[in-house]
Amino acid sequence: MATDTVTAASLTPPADIRNRIIDALMELASERVFDEITINDIARRAGITLAQFRDHFPSKGAVLSGFTKRIDRLVLEGTSDDLLGEPAKDRLFDVLMRRLDAMAPYKLAIESIMEWVLRDPLSAAALNREVVNAMRFMLEAAEIDSEGTLGAIKLQGLALAWTRILDIWLRDHEPDQSRTMAALDRELTRGGQLVARAEDLNRLATPLRSLARAAIDVPRSFGERMRNRTSARDDDVEMT
Repeated sequence: MATDTVTAASLTPPADIRNRIIDALMELASERVFDEITINDIARRAGITLAQFRDHFPSKGAVLSGFTKRIDRLVLEGTSDDLLGEPAKDRLFDVLMRRLDAMAPYKLAIESIMEWVLRDPLSAAALNREVVNAMRFMLEAAEIDSEGTLGAIKLQGLALAWTRILDIWLRDHEPDQSRTMAALDRELTRGGQLVARAEDLNRLATPLRSLARAAIDVPRSFGERMRNRTSARDDDVEMT
């Protein structure tokens, strides 16, 4: 009677395998240059086959995206309504500090990843998209609107500010993270000022956009009226 050979890895729930892969990448990133880490290295450290890796992630960059989502989840799960009555800046400050707390166990790995990004513009662009999306959820967690044109400005501005904050955080070895907190406060103050100016410009531009739409609609209406008059004249000719 034939027996099926079942490996321990095949019995592992998919979510656990994903987490093992993410953990393996972050462990390796804390030990060596990020560019030198291969998919084979990650699979071996996670104790899985290449086929299993492929079932869960298409690339090393996708694993990094999985890590970003893990941090997002940790922050979002810890979100409460305690700060709803506080100013928007204070709410976002709290959310982003909780994000840094969630990232703290991976500080060495994140430093390696940041150095890699500085050497690889294409990877920097891909990581920027991940950061922008992460910041979307951070704004939502802080009850700050992230939709529309102004929302896009907030998201990209916050993503750039976050990169500057991370640079200081990686070099901040004080237990109270005073340098990081000061940088975060400074960046959010500056960002709030820029958003306020953008909102003012948007309000000023609204009447101009209405005029522009009216200017576009006038020729269209004039043309429609001319076509209607021509059509009516042709109908009259046919009836006579």
